[in-house]
Amino acid sequence: MANVTMYCTAVCPYCVRAEMLLKQRGVTDIQKIRIDLDPAQRDAMMARTGRRTVPQIYIGDTHVGGFDDLAALDRANGLMPLLTA
Repeated sequence: MANVTMYCTAVCPYCVRAEMLLKQRGVTDIQKIRIDLDPAQRDAMMARTGRRTVPQIYIGDTHVGGFDDLAALDRANGLMPLLTA
């Protein structure tokens, strides 16, 4: 299973939904980077992704985007191949 990294905050409902979807697809370990605890991480996320909102999800080196992007990828049957690559 590919490494999954998620920029998130503690109170973000979309972060919770993204984590739930990933776990439903068999992901057991998500590296969470809490941008609410470390403002420097928000700056790093924005530099890396070009986006300001959370979650921002990486599967391996591939930037998936936010929860809506993750759910769309799953509906298009593209999530599992990316997770198992």
